[in-house]
Amino acid sequence: MIVELNKVVTVDYVGYFPENKEIFDSSKGEGREPITFLIGHQNMILGFEEEILGSKTGEKRIFTLDPERAYGHREEDRVLQMERGQFTDELEVGMQFQAEVQGMPMPFEVIEINELEVSCDFNHPMAGKALTFEVEILSIRNAEEEELTHGHVHGPGGHHH
Repeated sequence: MIVELNKVVTVDYVGYFPENKEIFDSSKGEGREPITFLIGHQNMILGFEEEILGSKTGEKRIFTLDPERAYGHREEDRVLQMERGQFTDELEVGMQFQAEVQGMPMPFEVIEINELEVSCDFNHPMAGKALTFEVEILSIRNAEEEELTHGHVHGPGGHHH
């Protein structure tokens, strides 16, 4: 069996920034586990899925995604000014919050503070960055009908939402 559309894939991975090899995420290490996802249903960044298509169980791949195939480029129009009064007194640069925009959660980071306004960056933290992944395919299986209908993998014992 190979990795293709509508297959459930389990992988071990290490993700790092190619310019300095700093690890930003990994399924390896204490308390970490491999990830399982459904191919073709936007459960992973598109470039990640594209790079593992056609691989087999046990296969290892190393690839680098440019921003277009990862989290996109930074967009300056996603940095918004909000009134200082909307935040608690104990506000610091680097704090992260979540706003609700049209019923959807939108995380953001505080990047600048003055007496009147707070600059809030709604870009994804990885926007504008190239990402390298070392991936090993641990298993591949056919998706269950319910998983295909819902667009994501269900855990042991089935449906959990």
